[in-house]
Amino acid sequence: VQLQASGGGLVQAGGSLTLSCGASGSIRSIDVMGWYRQAQGKQREFVADISRSGRTDYADSVKGRSTISRDNAKNTVSLSLSSLKPDDTAVYYCKAVRVTTASFRRYLELWGQGTQVTVSS
Repeated sequence: VQLQASGGGLVQAGGSLTLSCGASGSIRSIDVMGWYRQAQGKQREFVADISRSGRTDYADSVKGRSTISRDNAKNTVSLSLSSLKPDDTAVYYCKAVRVTTASFRRYLELWGQGTQVTVSS
């Protein structure tokens, strides 16, 4: 089972973009899917997550200008960010928590490889 993130790139301040992440493999369920980010020289930080039932949580830094969504059937999660600021520049990682495969193998958490988002001023 792997997570593959995409959608990063170079965006001007004030712009928007959408990140996507999909889980490959035969998956029975994923409890929580979310996004974290790590700016250069800083620790990785929480951005947003969404439970299987659709409950969402956002970091204060992106609240009001971001939307996280998921497709349980496709095991994908998306993050839309708007009103982007240079401070949003970071590598964005998707995360899946409590993953159960079709063969009932369980993973506590999985991380994607990261996608770079650069916001120019």
